[in-house]
Amino acid sequence: MIGMTTTLDGKRAGFCMALQTREQHIRRERATSNICSNEALCAVASAVYLALLGPQGLRDLGEVIRCKARYAMQRLAEITGVRAPMFKSPHFKEFTVNFDETGKKSREVHEGLLLHQVHGGKDIAKEFPELGETALYCVTEIHSKADIDRLAQALQDILGEES
Repeated sequence: MIGMTTTLDGKRAGFCMALQTREQHIRRERATSNICSNEALCAVASAVYLALLGPQGLRDLGEVIRCKARYAMQRLAEITGVRAPMFKSPHFKEFTVNFDETGKKSREVHEGLLLHQVHGGKDIAKEFPELGETALYCVTEIHSKADIDRLAQALQDILGEES
C-alpha cells in the first residue's frame, strides 16, 4: 500500500510504502539483506502518476486514448484490403488488424513498416491461426494524430495503394 508521509526534517511530503513487513523497506539503512526483484519502485511510480492525474485526469486520459484508437482504426480501415478492427466489440487502446485480403503476411507488413521507421502491431498469426494474417495494434496518449497518419501512409506504401 502506498501512502503519504513527511521527510525526516518534516519539511516536505513524499510517497512511501505503508504497512511493509520486509526489513529492506522498514529499516532500509540497517537492513542485513537486500533484494532487487520486488515491484516496489513500479508501485510507487504508479501511485505518484495516478495521484498527479487525479480522478478527472484519469477519465480524461482514458477518453484521449479511446479517441486516438478509434481514429487509428478508422484510418487503417480506409486502406484497401485491411480490416480494422476485426471484431465489432468495444475497443480501448488495442485492436486487431487483418491483412488477409492484401495478400501479405502480417510479418511482411511489419518488416515493411520497420523500413519506414514505424513499429507496427504484434504479429499474432502464429498464436491465433484462426484469425489469419492478423496483428495486434496499440495506440496510447503518446501517439499523435501525425503518428497515426504516418502509420496509415506507410501501410498504403507497403500495400501498394495510392494515397
